[in-house]
Amino acid sequence: MASEELKSDNAVEITGLRYRVGGKMIFDRMNISIARGKVTAIMGPSGTGKTTLLRIMTGQVLGDRGRVLVEGKNVARLTADELYDLRRQMGFLFQNGALFTDSSVSENVAFPLREHTRLPESLIRHIVLMKLQAVGLRGAAQLMPTELSGGMARRVALARAIAMDPKIIFYDEPFAGLDPISMGVIVRLIRRLNDSLGLTSIIVSHDVEEVSAVSDHSYLISDGKVVAYGTPQELEHNKSAWVRQFMKGLADGPVPFHYPAPDYATQLLGEEHR
Repeated sequence: MASEELKSDNAVEITGLRYRVGGKMIFDRMNISIARGKVTAIMGPSGTGKTTLLRIMTGQVLGDRGRVLVEGKNVARLTADELYDLRRQMGFLFQNGALFTDSSVSENVAFPLREHTRLPESLIRHIVLMKLQAVGLRGAAQLMPTELSGGMARRVALARAIAMDPKIIFYDEPFAGLDPISMGVIVRLIRRLNDSLGLTSIIVSHDVEEVSAVSDHSYLISDGKVVAYGTPQELEHNKSAWVRQFMKGLADGPVPFHYPAPDYATQLLGEEHR
């Protein structure tokens, strides 16, 4: 079946998405539109399905209902070859970098070029140096991953993610585990690369301060739905108690501290009288 393709100003359009794992509803009629050429963040508490949403956008899993369009193509209707071609237009920065530990920095960045193209080695070398220069690590080309700091490893992974000149780049928790200086470098790189390369950047994160510094728009998701959407400034002034709790990191609010449990006193007495 020929794939469906629709033209839009949005790089990604998700309409009425429903997705269930076992008996748990992960997404319930979720709607999200991600503008082309912008940095869009998807935020929410742990366990709300943020990374799962990235997997759905990239066709790794399919929703039960609804429609997911990426670059105008209905992901659920693509053949295996068409999905492969679409993924060549994507870059992905994994949370832990996912570098090949037995390969040098330059070999890691060269991997997608060797895997997906037939470019001569001389040209691959030039592209690798160019991508490493973009993330400030051209001088580290011959180092091994074990010789890199956490922030450097994340930047090498970013150079690899842009090696194929993707249209869309996905960031899965790009700030996790980084010190403040490395975090600031990654924030600056995301913004600079997005604007200079004409990318569409999609960030999954719960780091409010960093996301607010780099994103054009953010979605907050919880309980399978979008609970808020807007610019960082709009979310900062949102009156919703849930949004205020998340954005300000408050312990008390609609998201309870205690996991649902029986009455405490009853449970204690019940244990004593067994």
